[in-house]
Amino acid sequence: MDHILIIEDEKPLSRLLELELGHAGYGTETAFDGRTGLELALANEYACILLDLMLPGLSGMEVCRRIRQVKGTPIVMLTARSSVFDKVNGLDCGADDYVAKPFDMEELLARLRAVGRRNGQAAQTLLRAGELTLHAESRLVKQAGRTVELSVREFDLLHCLMRNQNRVLTRDLLLNQVWGTEFDGGTNVVDVYIRYLRAKLEDGGRPKLIHTVRGVGYSLREPEEEGA
Repeated sequence: MDHILIIEDEKPLSRLLELELGHAGYGTETAFDGRTGLELALANEYACILLDLMLPGLSGMEVCRRIRQVKGTPIVMLTARSSVFDKVNGLDCGADDYVAKPFDMEELLARLRAVGRRNGQAAQTLLRAGELTLHAESRLVKQAGRTVELSVREFDLLHCLMRNQNRVLTRDLLLNQVWGTEFDGGTNVVDVYIRYLRAKLEDGGRPKLIHTVRGVGYSLREPEEEGA
């Protein structure tokens, strides 16, 4: 069952969306403010996020922008602000679609189906960087034909880096994504697990994949032919 995150502060509308999406075969989770919605979006995988533009805590625009720094989850904005300017801003900050309130539920469901088709409906299951491959469903990692044995945290960290290949991810974002919002340790745990991954993926003359961006975080990139 595909799950949809609803970030909407109007509780009657949130409840209506939960009921209608449930009838349509979707699972749902709801947040009533921007900060809680952002935490859920970063900590979990959803088929789509329905995001209100005007939210307490963090605006929908800011929530969308921060999600896009880390993840490609489809986002459909729901808002009473329907000017061309607002629509353009919403799409430019990373939304996949924009639905003005009030809306017809059948139209919203059709847009969800369209967004799902454009984004392959399910998350990408095979990721590749040079000779390194990661199969998300089987949690299998191979490099140049050999199986790489990883712990649960190591796999989740590598998965996050690979699905955001060539992006620089901050330690805070990696901590939030891999360890979750309830983890009360420091960001140094990210550095420790990066060292574990490097020992398993890069030692023994294998090409460098994980790059440190000083003062910011880490980025996984395709190995270069020389001097990687």
